[in-house]
Amino acid sequence: MRLATAGMKAVVAVSVALLCGAQAVSAAAPHVVFLIGEREYKTQETLPEFARDELIGKLKFRCTFVHADRKDGNRFPGIEAIETADLVVLSVRRRALPEADLARVRKYLAAGRPLVGVRTASHAFHTKGKHPKGHAEWQEFDPEVLGGHYVGHHGNKLVTTVEVLAAAKGHPVLVGVSSKPFDVGGSLYRVNPLKKSCVPLISGQVKGAPAEPVAWTHAYRGGRVFYTSLGHPKDFQLSSFRRLLRNGILWALKKDTGGGQ
Repeated sequence: MRLATAGMKAVVAVSVALLCGAQAVSAAAPHVVFLIGEREYKTQETLPEFARDELIGKLKFRCTFVHADRKDGNRFPGIEAIETADLVVLSVRRRALPEADLARVRKYLAAGRPLVGVRTASHAFHTKGKHPKGHAEWQEFDPEVLGGHYVGHHGNKLVTTVEVLAAAKGHPVLVGVSSKPFDVGGSLYRVNPLKKSCVPLISGQVKGAPAEPVAWTHAYRGGRVFYTSLGHPKDFQLSSFRRLLRNGILWALKKDTGGGQ
């Protein structure tokens, strides 16, 4: 079944198919809603696969996937699903949502509900002032909600090596993540400086350039926020990245990651 879908019927079809595959999913299980709208990193494929294996299969979570419409990438049919979400996972790049839909996102976050951001989420709603009438952007989403400072990225051909920060060892999000440096896919995002309220967990570096944070936690209106600039298709093949993302989701939900809270 093709996971990169558009329209409410497709959203429901993907969600139901994945949930049925889990067999023992309870209505009381956490409901995670994925908002996916980017063309660079194939998260319309990698995130549903990750969720099927790690969240639905192992944790018996309920998951709903809301994809950007193929014909109009600023629209996300089924976005009202976030109203019943226990957690939103965001993988969106430079989309200006209809004003009413962005208001839904703002309302969700203003209520202190948790968020996990993946890679392009740092510029999810920043369209550089270019958006259709009746649509809106949120240029300050990155510093305000994620605590980041995205200003671009290093070259795609440079090898990025990441490493758990010494000061962060023992953090619940890092349980099961390799304590040794390892290489990841994709370019290294330039995000320094983070807000002082962030807790950096992992740094990344390319040859000849300063290190940059690639995973950290933050809080917004009392809600837990986890963000990672990783998320290249190759990263989903790494057990440490999959564990990091799984842990980030559990931590944001205030659930045990295997190392306490």
